[in-house]
Amino acid sequence: MDPKLKRKIDNAKKRAGVTRVNSPKMTPDHPRKKAVVVGKVGDTVRVIRFGDQSKGHNYSPEARRAYKARHAATIKGATKLDAAYWANQYLWGGPGKSKKAPPKGQTRVFGKRKG
Repeated sequence: MDPKLKRKIDNAKKRAGVTRVNSPKMTPDHPRKKAVVVGKVGDTVRVIRFGDQSKGHNYSPEARRAYKARHAATIKGATKLDAAYWANQYLWGGPGKSKKAPPKGQTRVFGKRKG
């Protein structure tokens, strides 16, 4: 690997606080974003922060379908250097990805009353 590219990757990993490239990590202490990843495609390296920290986490199947329908055009053309790609894969990926359920105090689950 080119030493210049290796230095670029190491600096990005250090700045993002991750240990591997193309491996997302949750950032609960970040003021605005839920997760971070150092994306690399070819010789391009980028720190990508994605997910809105102020939003809850209703990752129910109904919410997942609605998210994917709402963002279908953005997701379709996304590469590993886009926040849309990582949000779709990591936060909204489905079985085997995010295991979060809606918070216990939440009274509605995507338009339906809990109870």
